[in-house]
Amino acid sequence: MLTTTSLRLKILTALLVIVGLNLVLSYLPLRLDFTGDKRYTLSPVTRDIVSQLKKPVTITGYFSANLPPQVGKIQQDFEDLVAEYNSRSGGKVSYKAENPNASQEAEQQAMQQGIQPQAIQMRERDQVKEQRAYFGAKLQYEDQTEIIPIIQPGAAMEYALSSAIKKMSGTDKPKIAWVGGHGEASLRTVPQAVEGLSVSYTLEPVALTDSLRPEAYQAMAIVAPADTFRPADLQHLDRWLASGKSLFLALNAVQADLQSAAGAPKSTGLEAWLATKGIDLMPSFVIDAKCAPITVQQNNGFMTFQQQIAFPYLPLIHNFAEHPAVKGIEQVILPFASPIKFRPQNGVVFTPLAFTSDNAGVEPAPTNFDINKQLNAYNYNAPRSVVGAAIEGSFGGSAKSKILLYGDGDFAVNGEGQRQQALAADNINLLVNGMDWLCNNSGLNELRTKAVSSRPIQKELGEAGKNMVRWLNFLAPIGLVLLYGFFRYQGRKAKRRAWQASRFS
Repeated sequence: MLTTTSLRLKILTALLVIVGLNLVLSYLPLRLDFTGDKRYTLSPVTRDIVSQLKKPVTITGYFSANLPPQVGKIQQDFEDLVAEYNSRSGGKVSYKAENPNASQEAEQQAMQQGIQPQAIQMRERDQVKEQRAYFGAKLQYEDQTEIIPIIQPGAAMEYALSSAIKKMSGTDKPKIAWVGGHGEASLRTVPQAVEGLSVSYTLEPVALTDSLRPEAYQAMAIVAPADTFRPADLQHLDRWLASGKSLFLALNAVQADLQSAAGAPKSTGLEAWLATKGIDLMPSFVIDAKCAPITVQQNNGFMTFQQQIAFPYLPLIHNFAEHPAVKGIEQVILPFASPIKFRPQNGVVFTPLAFTSDNAGVEPAPTNFDINKQLNAYNYNAPRSVVGAAIEGSFGGSAKSKILLYGDGDFAVNGEGQRQQALAADNINLLVNGMDWLCNNSGLNELRTKAVSSRPIQKELGEAGKNMVRWLNFLAPIGLVLLYGFFRYQGRKAKRRAWQASRFS
């Protein structure tokens, strides 16, 4: 029979065992990571970067004191992560913490370093007040400095640290030729892509002239050209591929004018050049029921308001092949994209990389856009159309080369001036990961897409199915608690009856 004394003894023994195990395991280099994005496990790329450090790296964390728990956890996770860097680097990565809120001088110094304050809400004595808080970092490697203005939680934290260390410690970075002269997107119009690529590469604007030396570059990029390529330009591209170099192409085979609600074909000469190699970039618009919204102005009497309407010409691409160029990519927007087709050629391998959904189609250009047209009214006649592909083989020479082609030129273009817009991370990752593959450089592509950014319930589920899953997620925990209470009540009731029966028998 279980007495009160024996019960207390068992509880005390269990507590002692738990405390003892914690003390023992705290001295062992053992960690279990059950997160979906493995955010607490250093990736092989990070381990390789820190193991090759020749000089020490000093990381200064700028964190305000007395932060709310949800924000303070960022500091704890960051310091735990830096401890892993220190261990993997053999002590070459050191850490120190600063509190910018300690004094006005400390705050000014943090802001001069580029650490930006964030306004957070704190509850104190039943009152909500706003406080300026800091959670950034500075990395120092010899005379080079990198700033992380705001530390993001999760796997983005590791990418920020590793990319900054690689950027400072890397030498002799491969060069990428960024082609201009045909109305292409300049480096000024793709700041997010430049930031991602500059970690591992040196970007250099070039023109297709006789002075262009393929041996000086690892790859070439042509993004969103608007003007015609002359025959001499195309000959330079042929010589580039014949020398075994790689080529990244993001092209617009159609153009859209939302003011006139019209779409038309667009030609730069690259389409005909690709056709000679069996690659057809069709002058058509991809439409997809999985799409991003467009903001339109609606009039209601004397009032004008903005409304977002799903627009199938802005397809959200979720389907990607198992390929290094698109590894970890979950969702990209390809505005006004065109499908890609391939006619088999000897010695050339065509690998589709990105596809539309099963509820997608193709509209030949020219066409007119109907903003008010319902999604179910479109003709989805071409499911899983290819909008991105890798082509490998010999193109006019004995050397093997690679072409990475996307049927949209604007997916990584921010624009310039006041029209510049921030893009989703995966849109930039699509370009940067592709360049890593072209340059045979694993780089940071696995780490770059390590974070879990999009987890839809299920692509096949309809709206009714999604609502059912949402309600199940909401009601299941409540049901489990009630079920546990019911069984516990029945168990106690049975024990009471047994006790009463034994007492009066």
